Amino acid sequence: MSRAKSAQLFKDAQALIPGGVNSPARAWGSVGGEPIFFKKASGSRVWDADDNELIDYVCSWGPMILGHTNPIVIEAAIDAARMGTSFGAPTELEVEMARRVVDAVPSIEVVRFVSSGTEATMSALRLARAKTGRNKILKFDGGYHGHEDALLVAAGSGLANQGIASSSGVHPDYAAATIVADYNNIESVRVLLEANKGEVAAVIVEPIGGNMGVVTPEPGFLEGLRDLTTEHGTLLIFDEVISGFRVALGGAQSVYGIAPDITCLGKIVGGGFPVGAYGASAEIMSIVSPLGPMYQAGTLSGNPVAMAAGIATLDELAKPGVYEGLQAKTDKLADGVLDVFGKAGVPAVVNRACGLMTVFFTNNAVTDMTSASATDRDAFGKFFHGMVDNGVYLPPSQFEAWFVSTAHTDADIELTLERVEKSLHS
Repeated sequence: MSRAKSAQLFKDAQALIPGGVNSPARAWGSVGGEPIFFKKASGSRVWDADDNELIDYVCSWGPMILGHTNPIVIEAAIDAARMGTSFGAPTELEVEMARRVVDAVPSIEVVRFVSSGTEATMSALRLARAKTGRNKILKFDGGYHGHEDALLVAAGSGLANQGIASSSGVHPDYAAATIVADYNNIESVRVLLEANKGEVAAVIVEPIGGNMGVVTPEPGFLEGLRDLTTEHGTLLIFDEVISGFRVALGGAQSVYGIAPDITCLGKIVGGGFPVGAYGASAEIMSIVSPLGPMYQAGTLSGNPVAMAAGIATLDELAKPGVYEGLQAKTDKLADGVLDVFGKAGVPAVVNRACGLMTVFFTNNAVTDMTSASATDRDAFGKFFHGMVDNGVYLPPSQFEAWFVSTAHTDADIELTLERVEKSLHS
């Protein structure tokens, strides 16, 4: 499989763009090699700059839940663009989109659109601080919530320690105001909230972990978070940028029956265009400017093209049987991978949720960042390259989710499994 044009484009990009990529997630730092450059996509397939065709399980890191270039979404976006790509003023599409979000997501009564998931989480934290009058934030080891300073923090050396900056350029005061607990360990949260009593504005969590690979909440974990945050007067923020509209129309909170105080959304809600959102009760959202003192603004917020694409996407997802079908596809792929690995004698665990899965090379359960980090990442790197060489595009990191779309057919999955077997023996 020749990638000569991709190689040349990457060489050119490195002279013009930091590391040759506009997001570190696109670099192949953890698997080695050089990233592929793509030029077109359709349904479950992508084509690179050298015209190689691959089955795609990155799906633009989640937004393409209906597959690439879905004709209904594309037509909606084109129609909106013809009317004007941006006004910097309110449009009817914003109202229509807001109505769909409020109707779908149980905890949201009022929603504000922004232009990225990072903006959504950043704004949610500011809102939590404004609401509570507190400054500290609790996050989880392995949880990524965008590149906002307070969230680029790694775990400290003990349960009661403050976080330390995991990126150069983060002001130490931001890191000091962030404390880090262990996902799926409710006792670690209890200890930290007690040690920082009356100081924690919010606990922010992915209700289904997606940035240490897929890690689902163990029974009682989310319920424990809800109880502890209520007890301590701390707001609970669900980062559903990945899980929102993917695991169910109402997100993970509708699956697990837990109502957070604030919800962050992104990816699918824009139908493939840059968008984010945060929402809460009308009472909490009344603090947001222009109603209240918490300022947040954005010139391209509620962009009409993104709103139109998002509306079209959510309307398709609201049709009967969509999520049942997506779960069936995910299970077929996950079970098939486990079967191939088992026959080959390769130790593997596959964590999954509707439309999401991650293959870990280990015999042990993966329930948090510590157990995810203990898996065989060298084996994953070799597997990744084998799959790409055999025409299947996977996320170039052990700590990312595979995304399954409604466009993936049974034939796609069967072909993927054939190539899994081939890659293990290559």
